[in-house]
Amino acid sequence: PPVAPQPREPAHRRPAPTADEAGFRAWAAHRMPALRRRAYLLCGDLHTADDLVQDTLVRVYARWHRVAGGPDPDAYAGKVLLTRFLDSRRRPWRRERAVADLPDRRADSAAAQAFEDVDAADATLAAALAAIPADQRAVLVLRFADDLAVEQVARLLDISSGTVKSRTSRGLANLRAELARLQHPA
Repeated sequence: PPVAPQPREPAHRRPAPTADEAGFRAWAAHRMPALRRRAYLLCGDLHTADDLVQDTLVRVYARWHRVAGGPDPDAYAGKVLLTRFLDSRRRPWRRERAVADLPDRRADSAAAQAFEDVDAADATLAAALAAIPADQRAVLVLRFADDLAVEQVARLLDISSGTVKSRTSRGLANLRAELARLQHPA
């Protein structure tokens, strides 16, 4: 059975994170599952999702002293994640770097469990989302997985509300068609 997404606690009810490293660690530990799920739904690949979340956390950490004092660190991290995803789709060849030796891989049981949970709940959805264009996918994930309003999505993506509505409409049509192709009851 699919796992229902956890409702996001309103920002005004959560205590503000501290601007030190301990505050970042606590915030990141709390938000990591939601960031991983969003990244997985955007890109459809667990390894790419993990890389995307890692890149997002590095960028948020670099500005943490300002982000922690801001109105909503979660919104900032979500915007960074989305921007990194869209940027990687525009020029993926710029992101690749060949290395002579692969780094050692340590077993991360918490990460493995998180990916198994996401994969079990969202595998069919992620496969269908992967088949639709990235701009439509981004709008659908923000509108329905993150439960954002049209105006919020428009602001995040820097597009008009009308464009959000048309991408939502086209994206839902494409998603329904893809789910039907995958023989999933939509």
